[in-house]
Amino acid sequence: MSSTMWYIMQSIQSKYSLSERLIRTIAAIRSFPHDNVEDLIRKGADVNRMHGTLKPLHCACMVADADCVDSTKSKQYVPISEGTRLWTLTFSRDGVKDRTPLVLLHGFGGGVGLWAQNLDSLSQQRPVWAVDLLGFGRSSRPRFSTDAREAEEQFVESIEQWRAKVGLESMILLGHNLGGYLAVSYSIKYPGRVKHIVLVEPWGFPERPDTAEADRPVPVWIKALGAMFSPFNPLASLRLVGPLGPTLVQTLRPDFKKKFSSMFSDNTVSEYIYHLNVQTPSGETAFKNMTTPEGCAVRPMLQRMEQLPPRIPLTIMYGSRSSIDSNPCSSIREMRPHSHVEITTIRGAGHYVFADQPEDFNHTLLKVCSKVD
Repeated sequence: MSSTMWYIMQSIQSKYSLSERLIRTIAAIRSFPHDNVEDLIRKGADVNRMHGTLKPLHCACMVADADCVDSTKSKQYVPISEGTRLWTLTFSRDGVKDRTPLVLLHGFGGGVGLWAQNLDSLSQQRPVWAVDLLGFGRSSRPRFSTDAREAEEQFVESIEQWRAKVGLESMILLGHNLGGYLAVSYSIKYPGRVKHIVLVEPWGFPERPDTAEADRPVPVWIKALGAMFSPFNPLASLRLVGPLGPTLVQTLRPDFKKKFSSMFSDNTVSEYIYHLNVQTPSGETAFKNMTTPEGCAVRPMLQRMEQLPPRIPLTIMYGSRSSIDSNPCSSIREMRPHSHVEITTIRGAGHYVFADQPEDFNHTLLKVCSKVD
């Protein structure tokens, strides 16, 4: 283990006591890829006493993404190209390995850990792969092109390189938010690799606001704020507030603790989300460059849906309490008259459908996947 990392841990231990769970999540830190958690424990890290709030600037520890599920087969970095790698969790059970695998792509600012309430259930019927997208989570954080088209292409190519590396011939491709946008983009370019697309609260499909809406007068103070914050990445505030970052997440999104209350009684998920996004804003920057000031996609996916082969079935899932515009669903159905397009609403769920109503989400998704084989 590097002397730098040990110095950091010693500094932390002088102020804080770390639980064993938290100590064991320090593995695979990108800044210190060779550090070993067992070495930390052998060198005297306190794993017995309850811990207080960990100052995030002192230690980039992450939640152990797969520690809370029972069917984990492996967790690994999958090397793709030019020294980049994607953090991957694989879940499988005996007797289902020959079925079409389900690949999960998280949304903006997310990571594989947010599927924690779904992985055990979904992997009962088929292999499940969860991937941290390039530039997010524990995956490599390269420099993306500032051009929206090229940045999107980088995401898509990383998914294809990953698929080839792990040896999947075909898959059911599910994407949430940004992951849904990329799932369709990937399927347009590599249709032979996709048997079914599942979009969960997808981002980036609608066109930009119409001209009349865009020409509506905007107050000067709003224009000033827009000009002030436009150079910043969407999650820059988490990095600007330093050690107050986890508290900021807990304050702005207290619902995350509730969503995962069946698994964690503390602020584990809030800390996980913070540490996902406090690192180098690689994928975050790419997303910003792919987004208009109104929050729409620079290259709306609705304009390209006709390029998706009709043979690929499509399922779109929304939460009944979500604020995401579901109107594009009707347009997609009209654009694909000879294709299977199923639109499902999960009652009582918001944007994070899979976390708000995990049982209903899992049941619905298993029914969709069962039709593939």
